[in-house]
Amino acid sequence: MKAEIGNKHHPAEGVPFMNTLTERTNKAMKDGYTDTLKVTKLGLYSTKKDKVYNPEDVQVIDFFRFEGQSDPADNAIMYVIETTDGVKGVLIDAYGAYADEQVNKFMTAVEDINKKGTKAA
Repeated sequence: MKAEIGNKHHPAEGVPFMNTLTERTNKAMKDGYTDTLKVTKLGLYSTKKDKVYNPEDVQVIDFFRFEGQSDPADNAIMYVIETTDGVKGVLIDAYGAYADEQVNKFMTAVEDINKKGTKAA
């Protein structure tokens, strides 16, 4: 799987372009985003804290889309997330036709709330 979005290598930066889901997940974990997050009917669930968060408690720090070479079922999206009480983790979902509708609705709500907060600031 190759990343569709990400920071490309720039010689002055010394940061290599990470283009796989595994590389991005490992980088996020190294940066402290170690919780595995899941969207449930109740909200965003933190496996480490055993706690559920509402969209207003969540901020997407970054996200990356990945495309499989030949199979649309290999498309994925990874969200790097922080919560209002400091939980840092990643949420990974299929992207496109195979995306989880529950994840999509939750992340759309997060995006809408963040947009409203940005306009008010």
